[in-house]
Amino acid sequence: MTSGVPSLAGFTVGVTAARRAEELCALLERRGATVVHAAALRIVPLPDDAELEAATRSLVARPPDLAVATTGIGFRGWIEAADGWGVGEELLAALRPATVLCRGPKARGAVRAAGLIDAWSPPSESSAEVLEHLLDMGVDGKRIAVQLHGEPLPDVVEALRCAGAEVVEVPVYRWVPPADIAPLDRLIESVLHGGVDALTFTSAPAAASMLARATELGCVDELVTALRGPVLVVCVGPVTAAPLQARDIPTAQPERSRLGAMVRTLEAEAPRLARSYPVAGHRLELRGHAALVNGELRTVPPAGMALLRALARRPGRVVTRAELLRWLPGGGDDEHAVETAMARLRSALGEAKLVQTVVKRGYRLALDPGAAPAGGHCLSGDNRLYG
Repeated sequence: MTSGVPSLAGFTVGVTAARRAEELCALLERRGATVVHAAALRIVPLPDDAELEAATRSLVARPPDLAVATTGIGFRGWIEAADGWGVGEELLAALRPATVLCRGPKARGAVRAAGLIDAWSPPSESSAEVLEHLLDMGVDGKRIAVQLHGEPLPDVVEALRCAGAEVVEVPVYRWVPPADIAPLDRLIESVLHGGVDALTFTSAPAAASMLARATELGCVDELVTALRGPVLVVCVGPVTAAPLQARDIPTAQPERSRLGAMVRTLEAEAPRLARSYPVAGHRLELRGHAALVNGELRTVPPAGMALLRALARRPGRVVTRAELLRWLPGGGDDEHAVETAMARLRSALGEAKLVQTVVKRGYRLALDPGAAPAGGHCLSGDNRLYG
């Protein structure tokens, strides 16, 4: 992180979360990021979920031999919803004789708070390790309640059924598409047009929902291309990343599936999105949608930032006014717009000589002689300059 500058200052981060979105947005904004939030899905309220109620009444009627609690908030919500349907005590009575496995400490805490006794939980907080433990126990002929955690667990459920178990899936906080799809459409468009530097996902259904919506809009190939290249994709964990990795989209993930850890992963990965150049005796860093000059953050207007990115594609080389015009938001055919935007860019940077005018040809970044930008090559100069 540049001294005195927040770690994510200048970067625009897309947030697709529905649950705990405010918390995630606050964590990102605290680190200087500009946040664009568009929930890729919404949660069906538990008291209104007919599938959950049906699964609950089935377990009350025929108690399970084993039960798997995957999340604390999900397990608590399930018990509260059962209370609302008037079968809360009956559900706890059905679960009390069962062997209860918990995926992690939060699930274990919720199970104990409900007055139940947990038998085991994996140190890794991994569904795969829970499955391995169950198969080692032997599940042939057993009735098992599996509390889902926002998305199906087809591999776990199928493996248990293949081993002879009867599995009752408990679909706690089931996901459905957002009621208002417009914000998600705008976020997809922003990703496609370079308006987002990083995109975050906290659930597999959110990733699948965005890909599905892009398919409906006819732009899924373009979206996948953007997520494979210029846009950094950060997921809270491997389960969340699965729909993206199935499309060969690279993802960054923390070792522990926590929001704070995911944000720290984004902080660690963000520097590779920036480019630094030795220009006119100064250090110019392009960071997402902002610029730093000698470590100081400078606010650059969108048109000026578009020109700066165009110049930085070929640092030290001349870019014509006609080519720069194509980079301006809105385009047009008046090269005077380039001159106006360039004047504002120089003013915003505070160092006019960072961008040099080449007589009758165009503009260029004044790359120091013999210098190479990060990931670049040494470029020779053009001495016919003024301004």
